[in-house]
Amino acid sequence: MSLFDITNLEKKQKELESKTTQSEFWNDSKNSTKILTQIKSIKSKTSKYNQIKNEIKNLQELTQLLEIEEDIEMAKEVVKNTIKLQKEIEKFEITTYLSGKYDSNNAIVTIHPGAGGTESQDWAEMLYRMYTRWATKNNYQVKEIDYLEGEEAGLKSVTFEIIGENAYGYMKSEMGVHRLVRISPFDSGGRRHTSFASVEVLPEITDDIEIEINPDDLRIDTYRASRCRWTTY
Repeated sequence: MSLFDITNLEKKQKELESKTTQSEFWNDSKNSTKILTQIKSIKSKTSKYNQIKNEIKNLQELTQLLEIEEDIEMAKEVVKNTIKLQKEIEKFEITTYLSGKYDSNNAIVTIHPGAGGTESQDWAEMLYRMYTRWATKNNYQVKEIDYLEGEEAGLKSVTFEIIGENAYGYMKSEMGVHRLVRISPFDSGGRRHTSFASVEVLPEITDDIEIEINPDDLRIDTYRASRCRWTTY
């Protein structure tokens, strides 16, 4: 993220914060919640940016000291912190790319096993465990909406929600059909099986989303009977 981007974010933050001081701000709860959420998101990004910037400065100063006087322990610490900082920068860089319309929303995930019976059902459950562990590890909340257990193992279907900032932005790339090739633990002959499972990822739509319906896209059919009338849209 460039300094220009940070400057724009800080400017946007000040504009939003100025709205919170207006007397009528709290009268509209939906709008106030939306603005407060935007402020929180911007503060999180600017705070992380400044933290990384300060850590880079500290590492540069330590590196300059090492050029003057060699210190093995200090050198090891610099290398360790540099590797750690590199991972933080890569993670932060990804979050700056999540600027799509719904990227910041919660994610609703549905997993269905494909053809293959128990094999595919087991693979679907493996995916479910993988996603929930990833979410927990990254401090997201997981809410199970629907779960249908498999007959022998695995699951027939599951729908769950991953709650947290940028959940949909991270999860949307998982949409599609996932394949697993392995020696089946359910096959007494030890043969290799290919299993499929489909993953659907949708953003949670909040109340502030406005949906526009073009009247030209509507088709109205009216059916009449002697005493009844049906109208479909």
